[in-house]
Amino acid sequence: MDERVTAVLESYHERIREEHEGRREGPPPGGAEDWRDRALLAVGRETGQLINILARSLKAPKILELGTSYGYSGIWLAEAARATSGRLTTIELQSYKSAYAREMSIKAGLADHVDFKVGDALNMIAELPFKLDFVLVDIWKDLYAPCLDAFYPKLNPGAMIVADNMIFPGGENLVRYAKAVRAKPKMTSVLVPVGSGLEISRFD
Repeated sequence: MDERVTAVLESYHERIREEHEGRREGPPPGGAEDWRDRALLAVGRETGQLINILARSLKAPKILELGTSYGYSGIWLAEAARATSGRLTTIELQSYKSAYAREMSIKAGLADHVDFKVGDALNMIAELPFKLDFVLVDIWKDLYAPCLDAFYPKLNPGAMIVADNMIFPGGENLVRYAKAVRAKPKMTSVLVPVGSGLEISRFD
């Protein structure tokens, strides 16, 4: 990690610490839904480090991130893309979140290695003109399984998939995803207790 990337990550970590402090102090102003939309809800340092390591293990990978949010995990993935001559495509429904993530990638010196897309994830997956080597799934939970069905035909041999929030918050949609990914042909998958729980899968 160079100094620019490290500085941007530390600014995210500071915001994460502030949000944790705010939650301990009481209910957020504007209500829970408004808070969820404004909060980073980032994957966290350990998960960031792990997805960076995994993506760096690939040669010139085509990386897809489902759920840009405010761009924290994208910094880890874009750094891996730069290190391996790969490229990150990141998809977000909300334009203001994508814009914030783009600005942070510029500050980190990584913007030239990222394509930011705004819109419906399922439609955009269908339109991708290339095969995939790494996918991070961190989107609305009811979209996990449908997105899996959409990107599965586009996986290159050896491709990896990492799905976040499998232990916390978990839930019916995540159980459905875990069953679906493990049932796919040529797929090996394991649940790893890192961060909020990761289902890490490899397409053979």
